[in-house]
Amino acid sequence: MLVKLVKKPGPNGEGLWGVTLDRTYEVLGIEADDYRLLTDPETEPYGNDPILYPPECFQIIDPAEPEFWESRWGEDGERYARPKAWNEPGFFEDFHDRVEEVRARFWEDVRTMYPYTWAERQR
Repeated sequence: MLVKLVKKPGPNGEGLWGVTLDRTYEVLGIEADDYRLLTDPETEPYGNDPILYPPECFQIIDPAEPEFWESRWGEDGERYARPKAWNEPGFFEDFHDRVEEVRARFWEDVRTMYPYTWAERQR
């Protein structure tokens, strides 16, 4: 699934750090209806961070979702869809806490499951 950032929230467009207007991003997962995307590599202090963003700021360029996503719905009807391995409780908390085995697993998954993003980030 590919999306393009078309607007930033807030009265002056000050929200959504780490992503660039008119840039295309691959959605790595959906959590509570938000899109999980990688921040731009040059983002300070942490580039290439998997962060959640509100979908209303994006235009869908390619709606095709990966077949390997596991989908489920929360108690309030919110959607969760992502690779099975990323459904483990605390996976992204551990990633952001810099647990090396989780980070290594995440990047190996990006390399094998998200070739668009992997190729883009290797430039």
